[in-house]
Amino acid sequence: MLTNMGEEFTEEITTTNVALLLDEDPGISACRGMYRDFLQCMKDRPSETQVFDLLSDYERVCQEQVVYMYKLVNRAASRSEPKYQKTFNMLHMLEMEKHTWQLINVLFHDRLEKELQDMQMAVDDISPLTSMKQSEQQAVTKLFDKDSTIRESQLVIDWLEKCAHDVMDNYGDNVKFFSDRAVAWENTLHKLKKSGGVTYGNERPLVTEMDPDAPFRQKKMLDDLDQEDEGRLLQYLFICLRAGQIEKAQEVCKSHGQAWRAATLEGWRLYHDPNFEGPNGQIDPVVGNPYRVVWKSMCWAMASDTKYDVYEKSLYGALSGNLRAMLPVCKSWSDHVWAHYKVLVDIRAETEIRTMCAVDKSLDIPQEYWDQPSDPESIFNRIEANENVQRESQDFYHVIQKWVILGDVEKLLDVMAQWIRGQENTLPQHLIRFMAHVVLFLRSTQHRVNEDKCNVVLEAYVKYLIEEDHKELVSFYVSKLPPAAQVHWYALFLEGITDVDEKQMCLQLAEEVCLDIPQITKTVVENIRNKSGGGLAAGEGLSLDVTVTEEDKTKIAAIDWLVFDTAQRAEAMKQANAVMRTFIAVQKLTAAREVFNKLPVDSIDIIYRNWHLQTGTDELSADDENAIREYLCTKAYLDAMDGFNEWFNKFHHTKPAEPSAPHAASFTEKVAFEHRLKQYDQELERWQRGLLAQTENTTKLIYNVLLFANGGWMVDQREDDSDSGRKQQLESLRQLTIPRLCFLLHDILHKTEQYGACLQIADHVASEQFTLYKVFRQDELQHLLHLLRESSVAVLNQNKDPLGYEIE
Repeated sequence: MLTNMGEEFTEEITTTNVALLLDEDPGISACRGMYRDFLQCMKDRPSETQVFDLLSDYERVCQEQVVYMYKLVNRAASRSEPKYQKTFNMLHMLEMEKHTWQLINVLFHDRLEKELQDMQMAVDDISPLTSMKQSEQQAVTKLFDKDSTIRESQLVIDWLEKCAHDVMDNYGDNVKFFSDRAVAWENTLHKLKKSGGVTYGNERPLVTEMDPDAPFRQKKMLDDLDQEDEGRLLQYLFICLRAGQIEKAQEVCKSHGQAWRAATLEGWRLYHDPNFEGPNGQIDPVVGNPYRVVWKSMCWAMASDTKYDVYEKSLYGALSGNLRAMLPVCKSWSDHVWAHYKVLVDIRAETEIRTMCAVDKSLDIPQEYWDQPSDPESIFNRIEANENVQRESQDFYHVIQKWVILGDVEKLLDVMAQWIRGQENTLPQHLIRFMAHVVLFLRSTQHRVNEDKCNVVLEAYVKYLIEEDHKELVSFYVSKLPPAAQVHWYALFLEGITDVDEKQMCLQLAEEVCLDIPQITKTVVENIRNKSGGGLAAGEGLSLDVTVTEEDKTKIAAIDWLVFDTAQRAEAMKQANAVMRTFIAVQKLTAAREVFNKLPVDSIDIIYRNWHLQTGTDELSADDENAIREYLCTKAYLDAMDGFNEWFNKFHHTKPAEPSAPHAASFTEKVAFEHRLKQYDQELERWQRGLLAQTENTTKLIYNVLLFANGGWMVDQREDDSDSGRKQQLESLRQLTIPRLCFLLHDILHKTEQYGACLQIADHVASEQFTLYKVFRQDELQHLLHLLRESSVAVLNQNKDPLGYEIE
């Protein structure tokens, strides 16, 4: 099949094809564009009234890819590497998918039309049935109109024959016969003419007459070449019949001098005489075979006779409904389904004809005919029990085709969901794509489907799209999930996006399909910041950390998702506050400052403006107001720590060095030393003034935190029970930060010899207005008292009282 393509597939391989052949898995690479193509088909056919046009588009995409893959396969046909076997497998799978879309299209289209007809019949008057006898053609036509099972069975046969026709196109044109003339058994005829009908010596006895029955009547042979030709012809005739090309089979018979055999293939046609329907002024031709029952009995007898070729028996067995005669030449699962369904339709049609028409039953069909299986479910049970096709019956696409044919949507969804749950990691990628689009089709056409099973399949496809980085496709399929799943999966997808332009593109795509962007972006940030745990890390004994790890950068960048849209500024501030809490707890102040800088400076004004537009009032909700207060508290702390860093650098790294006096110096050196000493005194004085100013500024910034207005630093002014975890974190942050700031403040003041100011820290810590002492542990209070004792001793050395006041 793969090596007998027409000339259209012998085109020169392009540079792209060569690159694909060099790929590790050419089949997968060549088909990557199908994901985008299927999405485009859905966008081009958005209406439910176009659903069957959509199925045709799916089939077209598969067909185009199959044609392209054939070119690729022909290029790789001589290669034996395993990766090319994958390409062959991919081609087979795409052909199976194309055929399955064809099946779904024809069967569900018929079922939907049947539902509409049933609804129409419920409101319209039904015309009374006529009592007059009908012709065979009329009886079968009405049977197909009223019996959906038999009609669908015929559609299955037509579909299987269409699939076989695709294969026949690749095979039939290459069938060669020894005789090219329109003369049957040409070689036998030639020998008979040459010998005068007499055989000599050890020659095999040839027939002496050339009528079609001569070999069996005389029990003699044809010439070997003619015998081989006959076998090829019969096999090809069955292939034509299997592909629904009976007219082509008749043409081949005529072209090879067997017009009589072409006539035998004509007898199945149902009899109908239109002239009995009423005078219309002219004589219309009669159609069909008035002796069809006789013809069918003879076909059954030939199909049951062991002396005939197996393909000849199968040929007439297919025309007479003889399953036993057809099965020996059925090689595949599709062949077996076709044979069984041919018999099913034949029996039901024959039953209807004998019920509704005047039929001569003197030449009745054997009882074996009526005892053959004619129930769809029992048919598939028999096929699956057949050892020759048992393994093929388990093929993914054959299983899907089976349940589509049986019309059991619930079982179809159940099977697909089981595959996902049991072997998702090993399922072919394009099978998952196919199943996802089948689910979407079923949703659009069925009144009731199991949504849980549908979502299992869709989520598997979304997961695959995320893993394979199909960014432009994810949003559309996520939109087909329930709201909670939409938030979960799109948030999971956005977590892996780092480029700013791609972030904006993904949000725009989500907006186009009406996803809940605020909830999604909120979930993204929460997922990222909670990866290392939702609580605050223990910060005791930690020093300032200026490093920003990759994990930290991910958390910082996550805030971007909420900053794009000003309507989400309140949520952006809440999430930024949560991230900054974790960084402050572990003294990662550089990272905390980067998060703080992510929020535009006008964020508070925007929050108030958004709230006013929503409610018409200026009084914020409790959670928004508390978020703004926490944001200001964080700003005060970061400013204080920035001030301390500047003081630390000024105190330890910018103090001028005192010049050393030279030993045994000359007069010139002494003069130079005195000049350097004078400069040093001037630089020291400037440094001391700058240090004093920096100390005052840093002290002020630290007191802004310690003595934060209206209740204290990181203390909400309004009760909000919506997030109890946040309240605990704020309390923990106070316990970590306030003692630490008090120690830093004392260090600054003590090193700048402002011992009296050091002792004033105790007043603020003990004040009932600020109740700072409540956040100190006992060991921290003891340490603070030890520091204050050192400052008090230093005050005494300055001839002041222990509290720093002048002694009179």
